[in-house]
Order: sequence, then structure tokens, then C-alpha cells
Amino acid sequence: MEKERRKPVCLIAAACRGLGIGKDGKLPWHLPSEFKFFIDSITGVSKPGKMNLLIWGTRCWFSTPEVLFPMANTLHVVLSKTLESAPKHAHFLCKDFDSAVLLASQPPLSDVIETIWVIGGVQPYKDALKHPWCDLIYLTDVRATFDCDVFFPEFDKRVFQLQDKFPGVPSEIQEENGIQFKYEVFKKKTDL
Repeated sequence: MEKERRKPVCLIAAACRGLGIGKDGKLPWHLPSEFKFFIDSITGVSKPGKMNLLIWGTRCWFSTPEVLFPMANTLHVVLSKTLESAPKHAHFLCKDFDSAVLLASQPPLSDVIETIWVIGGVQPYKDALKHPWCDLIYLTDVRATFDCDVFFPEFDKRVFQLQDKFPGVPSEIQEENGIQFKYEVFKKKTDL
């Protein structure tokens, strides 16, 4: 068996005050430019023929509008212990987070996958934060309070440190529809 090839594992989300990320299966805010940044991040690859693997929790997958599929340069894996087969538009079904990461790091996918993006929900985020390959958290700070029923997990800011500037990520405070937000990237310290 060929050796697995380590792939970067990145989390991406937008969270309001109190780390709220959703309400009733939807985003509680309407920020089209922030959503475009999200899509551009998860679909961006270094060259044609490369792909990113997106890891989705079941509820997150089924709450995503079908109009978003297909997405350029992406393969989708849905995590579920109960589904029998991959849902419509998904490419793979895995029982747990580690299986999904393994899928991307072994042939034949290891030759095409550049980045593993964890899209949500809460359990995939928690699993990713504990994974040794997880090194970046893209967490847009929505600078307002919204009623949420789903929350981004707390993480150790001594381990994942906020970057002053990060390539390809605007560093200024943005505003849309009267809501201020700031793109933030946290990078795992390498000397732990």
C-alpha cells in the first residue's frame, strides 16, 4: 500500500458574536460578498486539474441550496453514520472524519486533491480541530449579534494564532447590508 500524502486541513466559517453560525439550518445574515469569499476560497486551486475535497456534516449538506451545485474544482464527502449512499451531488460518503481525510491522502485522490476544506457543521469542525493535519481556520468575524442555534466550537487561541495579514485575504473591516465583518485566519503554531 502506498504511503498516505499529508494534505492541509482547513476549517472555514463565518460566526457572529458568541460564535453563532446558523439558525434553523440557514445563515442568520445576508452577506453576499462574504459568501463569495467562502465559495472562492473552497473552490480555488493552484492549477487546472487539481481539486479540493470538501467535508460536510449531514445536516449542513442537506441545508445547502441545491443551486450551489456543482461547484468548480471540488469533490464532496458527506459524513454520516446512517446514510446508505452518498446523497445527490456528493461524491463520497464516509462514516467519520478520519476516513474522509484518508480518502484524500491516498491514491487515486492524493494526486488531485490540494486542500481539504471542512465546511461544517459542529461535529466535523470539532473533529478537524483535533486532527494533526489541521493548520488553518478561516473564521469571518461577523461583528453583530444574531439569534443562532448552531455555534462554531471554541478553540485554543494559543495554538491557533490570529494572523495580521494572510495571502489572498482582505485585512480591512468590510461592511455590507449595514453589518460589519472581518475576514480572520488563525494558523496553528508549528513549535508545539
